[in-house]
Amino acid sequence: MTSGANRDVSARGVLRGKMALITGGASGIGRATAILFAREGATVGILDVDESGGLELVQSINSQSINSQAINSDGGKAYFERGDVTRAADCERAIARIQKEFGALHVLFNNAGIIRRSSILDLSEADWDRVMAVNVKSIFLLSKCAVPLMEKSGGGSIINTASGWGLAAGPKAAVYCASKGAVVLLTKAMAIDHGAQNIRVNCICPGDTNTPMLRDEAQQLGEPADQFLKDAAQRPLRRVGTPEEIAQAALYLASDASSFVTGTAMVVDGGGLAGSI
Repeated sequence: MTSGANRDVSARGVLRGKMALITGGASGIGRATAILFAREGATVGILDVDESGGLELVQSINSQSINSQAINSDGGKAYFERGDVTRAADCERAIARIQKEFGALHVLFNNAGIIRRSSILDLSEADWDRVMAVNVKSIFLLSKCAVPLMEKSGGGSIINTASGWGLAAGPKAAVYCASKGAVVLLTKAMAIDHGAQNIRVNCICPGDTNTPMLRDEAQQLGEPADQFLKDAAQRPLRRVGTPEEIAQAALYLASDASSFVTGTAMVVDGGGLAGSI
């Protein structure tokens, strides 16, 4: 069995000339997507609160090398903007910068997200508010700013990160499930509202993916990380996903290959939900 992390997907330049903004782009799925989008020729804005991680990634992309491997030959570049996606002023500033410096926005990947593993009995009101703000409110705030510019750009693609747990619930994850279920229906509502503006809106529903957030879940539950990942691999493909595999789904939704796809929740989970929904 070949892991997706070992597959070499050659750059085709399918995003050449496009401007893309990725939230939560400094690590995990966002980081892998930023690298892939740049490899495919896009200019990539990375919006994150992690300044050190974001700046390191931008330097690597712009020097054309990640782990001693060339990123692209199509001119893709990146820049970093520090911002909290739950703050309207930060979202407005990020889009204003794109309008001023690039004049267009073609792809918005609302990827920032957090998780709190708890039932409602053990969940604080502050944690409820924080998860809903990062996972749902941020999509509202940033999309509200982005849609007018995207329309002026001739249309584009908005991609939201939902979850398999936005379609089928899991244990000790009440607010996370609630937030990701909201993302799925917000995606569909936005697709209906903005199709006439040639703006496609879709979401990705990843299964367990080997990211820092997955390891943080283990810590929250007081479980050894290795055992937690082993348990998470109990799905038809017998492994967890890689950030690079989820990034490939984002690339499909960002590109013209998905030009007639909108309002969909794309499950990318190694078959984890195959017997559930």
